[in-house]
This record gives sequence, structure tokens and C-alpha cells, in this order.
Amino acid sequence: MNTPAEKPAVKERAGLKLMFGYGLGEVACQMSWYMINSYLNIFYTDVVGLTGTAISAIVLIARIWDAINDPMMGQIADRTKTRWGKFRPYLMFAPPVLAIFNLLTFTVFPVHGIMKIVLCAVCYIGAGMAYTACSIAYQALLNVIAIDSRVRQLLATARSTGASIIGIILSMVAMPIILHFSSAVGPDGAPAADGHGYFMATLIFSIALIPIFWACAALCKETYTDKLHAGPTEKTGFVKNLRDLVKNDQLLIVVIATIVGTICVTGRYGILVYHVIYVVGGPQYITPMFTAMTVGQLVGTLTVPWGTKVFGKKKYMIIMNIVMAAGFTALFLYPTSNPVYLIGVSFIGALGFGAPAICYGMVGDSLEYGDWKLGRRQEGLAASMLSFGVKLATAICAPVVMLLFAVGYVPNAEQTESTKLGINFMVNMLPAILALVSCIPLIWYKLTDKRVTEIREDLEAGRHAWDKKD
Repeated sequence: MNTPAEKPAVKERAGLKLMFGYGLGEVACQMSWYMINSYLNIFYTDVVGLTGTAISAIVLIARIWDAINDPMMGQIADRTKTRWGKFRPYLMFAPPVLAIFNLLTFTVFPVHGIMKIVLCAVCYIGAGMAYTACSIAYQALLNVIAIDSRVRQLLATARSTGASIIGIILSMVAMPIILHFSSAVGPDGAPAADGHGYFMATLIFSIALIPIFWACAALCKETYTDKLHAGPTEKTGFVKNLRDLVKNDQLLIVVIATIVGTICVTGRYGILVYHVIYVVGGPQYITPMFTAMTVGQLVGTLTVPWGTKVFGKKKYMIIMNIVMAAGFTALFLYPTSNPVYLIGVSFIGALGFGAPAICYGMVGDSLEYGDWKLGRRQEGLAASMLSFGVKLATAICAPVVMLLFAVGYVPNAEQTESTKLGINFMVNMLPAILALVSCIPLIWYKLTDKRVTEIREDLEAGRHAWDKKD
């Protein structure tokens, strides 16, 4: 019986042009989701006038649908065949739709009662679906523009670096832009955000994200799509594909760790502005704290190539989560308005925000492992699993606004000491605990760089897990 001739694993380098182009995609993603992630809850409570129950219901429904919609979008992307590739077309044609729904999400409609809730839900769900089309295609793109594990990790780092840089810029300019276009005045006579301010900031960011997505699509050619999907492809149904993907235990470990980590970070971000305004001391601390966090995220992300090379992906991700938990704990124990302390602990806690760059690299490695173990390669569906984890975590975080009201939060008013303590615990101590819990699934992650290289060599030689080796 003839065996395929062994070929050396593909050696490649991550060029600056490719790294820059791929990083642009995350810049556009962040410009789309920054306003929703940081300001939608307070926009709903303080401008639109929705109750905590209504907000939680909207977010929960949207996230449950997203969790269902993401694998469907991954399947659609995997089956897409165009002259531009499998995934790039979605970065070309979906961004304008995303921009429109972002604007509608931050629009105050002249309606009342149940119709107000319905319109807010429709717009928010629409924004989520458009974002899914862009983000899943963008995540899957990583695995067809690079084939080497270290190169994928560098590109994933470029992605997170792009997120950090645009995060710094947005954290510095978002609130000033909102206040510039707002005409409201707070109880203390200081400028306050209103609906027009939120809308104009969203308009500016939404217009800017479209050409950035287009630039990403232009610079990131799908170099390995034909190579990785050569030969006849078996057409299988969505349910079977999903079942096969679930058999990839290494991918599931990454997804579980991502779910817990996302609950930690996203849940905190969703109510962090309340902590800054009502516990720390006022909106004037938003810009310095958010900027310190995004700078910390950038620094943490830039250490990922070194850290993953020295410690490995798993160990360095655990280290980053421990550092993040330490920063959150420090802010919980001493929630002072001292700007130096606030900036310092915000920076330290945010160093761990570089961990997603490691997750993206782990997904690429898990995809190789799945191809080797199961004989099926599904970039879109694999990317959707990570996105599914993020959306599921966000759904779990949906009741967080209700918890604010449960501890006695009153919009646009001075909060009681017990309410401040409750907000402080939810924003800092609970995320610190979750950051540590997210490390537990990683104990069973076994894909070291050496192991992935061996898997890649097997795949290049036409061998899989079920082949007998002499």
C-alpha cells in the first residue's frame, strides 16, 4: 500500500502589509460595537427611559438569537464560493447595513409603551445580525490567509493590537463627542449626554467603519482557501456539521474559557460607566479610566508574541487572567477618586485584556486539530463557535442592569452607600472571581506549538488521527 510522500510543514512569515490589513478589520469591528458595548445601557435607562426589566429582556432575546444565528452564519460562510473567496465578500457588502442598524439602535423614536421596547429590540437585533455577518467572516479569514501556527498568532496579535489602538482613540474621543453634540445639563450644572449626542457619535463612527472594512478585505487575500479545500467536498447538513465540530474537544475548551472570560469583561463593561459616575466620582473620570484601560490592553496585547513563545499559549493566558483579577480586586478594595490610583489599577487590570489575541490563535490551532482528528475543515463554523461563546456570555450578562436596580440604583440621582457597594462589587470583585474561574478549563488544553507543528506536518503528508503509523 502506497503512503503519501511526506512534505515539510509550510514555512511562512507574517508580512507587515498583511498584519496591518488584518488588524484593520478589528478596528472596524470595534468602531461598530464600542458605543453599544460601553453606552447602550445608560442610553436606554437615562435617555430612552427603559426599565431594567425591559433592557434585560431586549438583550437576552437578542443574544439568544445571536447564539443561534452565529453557527448558521458560519455554515453559510463555509459554503460561500465567489471570485473574491469565501469570507471577503461579507467584509465588502455587509458593513453599510451594519452602519445603518448601528444608527437606528441609538435613535430615540417618538413612540411610547410597548412599541418603544419593540423598536429598540428590532434595531438592536438587526445591528447584531449585521455585525455577525462581518465579524464571523473576519474571524474565519485568519485561517485562510495564514497556515502556520506562529503566523496565525502574530496575525491574531495584530488583530488585538488594532482593537487596543482604536480602543484608546475611542475612549478618548467618544464622551467628548457625545457631550459636544448634547445640550443637556446635569443636576450639578455640568454638561450631560442626551440622545442627539449619542446619535451623532454613532453616526461618525459608523461612517468611518465602512472604508476600513473594505481596506481589510482588499489587503487580506485568501491565499490558502483553494489549498485547504482541494478535492471533492462532501455536502452535509448543518446539524451534522455542528455535531462534528462539537467532537473537537480542544475547540470546546477554548469556547468554554471564552464564555467565562467574556462574562467577566463584557458584563463589567456594560455597567462600568455607572461605577465611574456614581461610585468613583463623576463622568470626568470616564475618559482617563477608559483610556488607561485601552492603553493597558495594548501593552498586554503587544506582550502576547513574547509571552506565548516563552510560556506557551495556555500558560500565558492563565498569567494574563491572574493579572486582570488582581487589578479588579485592587479597585474594589479601594474605590478612590484619586486619578493616579484609578489610572494605575485600571491599566494593570486591563493588561489581561490582551488574552483574546491568544484565544484567536488557539481557535486556529483547534481548527488544525479538528481537521487532523475528524477530517473536516470548517473555518466559518469554527469561528462562529467562538462568536457563539461571546454572544452566549452576553446573554448571560443581560440581567446585569436588573441587578443594578436590585441594589437600589436610581437614574440621575445620588446613590446610597449600600447601592455604591453593590455596584462596586458587580463591577470589580465579581469579574475578578470570573477571571480566575476562566482559567480552569485551560487545564485540559493540550495543543502546544510543537504539537500543532506535528499535526500540520501530518496534514501536509495526508495523514490523520485514524491512520496507522509504522
